Amino acid sequence: MSKGDWVIELPAGIMVCDSGGIILEMNAQAEALFAEDGGRGLLGKNVLACHPQPALGKLEGMLEKQTANSYFNTENGEKRFFFQSPWYKEGHYAGFVEISFEVPEEIPHFIRE
Repeated sequence: MSKGDWVIELPAGIMVCDSGGIILEMNAQAEALFAEDGGRGLLGKNVLACHPQPALGKLEGMLEKQTANSYFNTENGEKRFFFQSPWYKEGHYAGFVEISFEVPEEIPHFIRE
């Protein structure tokens, strides 16, 4: 297995963009998730062009301030968790990665002390 092969069929969408918002990588789940928006054709496009306000403003701030974001979204009866975080290459900010996956409507919550 080469470095990164595990993400190809991971049952979660993974999209990576550079510090200017250009989409660099997508796995198969992300391609399927964003099929209506162009799927794999989004590679090389700016993620900012794919979002209306207020999401656009949020993404611009994340790129500029290098902050993380997470949220739940329900669409077409599917509840998904989205985690967006800066990523770094050789210690320098390189953009952000988005990981999303489907979650059941009811999910256990454990508090461990």
